[in-house]
Amino acid sequence: MLNAVDHIGIAVANIDDAMELYRRIFAVSEFHRETVDEQGVHIASFTVGGVRIELTAPSRPDSPIATFLAKRGEGIHHVAFRTDAITADLQRMQDQDIRLINTTPQPGAHNMQIAFLHPKSTGGVLMELCAPASPSPSSPLE
Repeated sequence: MLNAVDHIGIAVANIDDAMELYRRIFAVSEFHRETVDEQGVHIASFTVGGVRIELTAPSRPDSPIATFLAKRGEGIHHVAFRTDAITADLQRMQDQDIRLINTTPQPGAHNMQIAFLHPKSTGGVLMELCAPASPSPSSPLE
């Protein structure tokens, strides 16, 4: 079940330039940085008012974020919602004729499993579902 806003994703062309801008706006002293190869993105995130802001830049020219930037430019990319049952939520939405971009969860930043809902089914808003990935016995959570 969806139970919270997890983060707001902002598409940026250059992660370092965006970090400097957001550092000045929000007086951010530290960013969490990672690359998610499966999604083709570099991530820099920080928290403000209890909500994570996720700056997202392409790590390769064929990534979905690169396509978004080419079509729309920089700006809000998606709103992510936390779920405790991502697979069941995806099935429930599919059963209700909500168009899915991902029919199964994919690896995402912050050790999350993610899946996107198509904006044509959600009033023009790209929505992401995210759930903590189950730790494997050989690799503890970070």
